[in-house]
Amino acid sequence: MTHSELPRTLTPTDRTRLRRFKENASFERADLEAVLDAGFVCHLGVLVDGAPMVVPTVYGRDEGYLYVHGSVASRSLTGTEETICVTVTHVDGLVLARSVFEHGVNYRCAMLYGVPRTLTDDAEKTEALRLITEHAAPGQWDYARRPNRKELAATTVLALSLEEASVKISAGPPDDGDSADAALGLWAGTLPLTTRWGAPTADPMLPASRTAPAHIVARAGTRQG
Repeated sequence: MTHSELPRTLTPTDRTRLRRFKENASFERADLEAVLDAGFVCHLGVLVDGAPMVVPTVYGRDEGYLYVHGSVASRSLTGTEETICVTVTHVDGLVLARSVFEHGVNYRCAMLYGVPRTLTDDAEKTEALRLITEHAAPGQWDYARRPNRKELAATTVLALSLEEASVKISAGPPDDGDSADAALGLWAGTLPLTTRWGAPTADPMLPASRTAPAHIVARAGTRQG
């Protein structure tokens, strides 16, 4: 199925349907893609020996799947017959109201559920690793040395369908401007948060003549998220 043929609306499930603040929910695939594309670190929630484990890890995606990877010895990537949960969150600022009770956070968050598939074909694993690499650092796959067969064998890659997913977005000012607390005469508003890439810092083992490639230099000063 091509990208244009995928349903543009996600089907809510018992796990993805919001019970509170339903007005912040979105089941539009475009919103899911936007949240995933704005970041490169997710939190992978799994059960290990009957106990929950949440691990931050980088990810990549294509039209239908999100990919995460790690060592074959990683406990968080074993037991893949069980349902896992992956979240991606971007904090856009603090909401500072007149009362502490009404304080909040402006954010964008995606949550995905499903039973992942472990990739076993070397070509499929290589493509998934390319997607992960290019998602975090566009241009790096063609610049750096690619994984060899030994490295592929030492790597586990999971593919999680984007089918069971939801997005929650909270944005805007405090909502207590018309409450009794407005008479307190206190300042209220938002404190935005943005993240930008800094200038590349060279490995101290490099010769002084070795400069950063253009695709890395170009990221400096640009906004992440």
